[in-house]
Amino acid sequence: MTRFILQRLAETLLVLLLMSFVIYGLIGLMPGDPIDLMLTADPKLTTADVARLKALQGLDQPLVDRYVHWLSAALQGDFGYSRSQSLPVWQVVVPRLWNTILLMGLSLVIALAIAIPAGVQAAARPGSLTDNLINLSAFAGMSVPLFWLAILMLMLFSVHLRVLPASGTFSVGADGIADRARHLIMPVLSLTLVTVGAHLRYVRSAMTEALRQDFIRTAQAKGVSRGRLLYGHALRNAMIPFVTVLALEFGTLFSGALIVEQIFAYLGMGKTIYDAVAGNDYNLAMVSLLLSTAVVLLSNLAADLAYAWLDPRITYR
Repeated sequence: MTRFILQRLAETLLVLLLMSFVIYGLIGLMPGDPIDLMLTADPKLTTADVARLKALQGLDQPLVDRYVHWLSAALQGDFGYSRSQSLPVWQVVVPRLWNTILLMGLSLVIALAIAIPAGVQAAARPGSLTDNLINLSAFAGMSVPLFWLAILMLMLFSVHLRVLPASGTFSVGADGIADRARHLIMPVLSLTLVTVGAHLRYVRSAMTEALRQDFIRTAQAKGVSRGRLLYGHALRNAMIPFVTVLALEFGTLFSGALIVEQIFAYLGMGKTIYDAVAGNDYNLAMVSLLLSTAVVLLSNLAADLAYAWLDPRITYR
């Protein structure tokens, strides 16, 4: 198992290296650069000033040379400064990465807490009223656009009822747990409502297939209780394909968090990436995109480890 984990971590580092080159190239090919933005903001800058500033920032060098210089500095732990925030990149990225992990983690936990029991009950009574109501709710949740739901919640709870803050991660001068929780309610709820339907459908489908297996009929013949049959035998086997789907859906969850963060002005990785790319903040955009890629890759590694925990027959040698 240790060798497998080390091998996957090495593959993750290789993918991040390749992604760093691709991301740096795409950002470098964007029209304009920070010096061009300064030129438009200050008409007193001369051509000589622009050339001197570009030489100082290394923007007059070929793209490959700039990437090699950035990579050598990054390997030494120097990821540069954020032009828009006037801070080292890590001081900007780390708290915002935690904000996104908190947002995604809470929404995922709540969605699974709803989807797993509901999916099990729907699969246990196929064609019943309970099954039809659960399926209808799942399809309704999957059909609602995330941005539309977030805007409706914003208008209802912040504009009309005025019970929840409209944006931000905390109130000025009140950065406590209760205040952070109030700012998280609408982003977490909107992301949960949109994702829970798909998770519920996956659980129901996997449970329906598991309940048709021979070992379920054997357990029923032995007199195993219904609760143990559903949650102790069928659900454990049904979770294996669901974990695969969940790992693949993690990227979708991250992109959904980007939309939510933009609408609610929540200072997470999604908003950071958007603002960095829009403002030509090269260093901040590079590190933010690479960290987002690393989170998705590590979630796939966690899914592979979950296989071995769910099914002892699966080993990694």
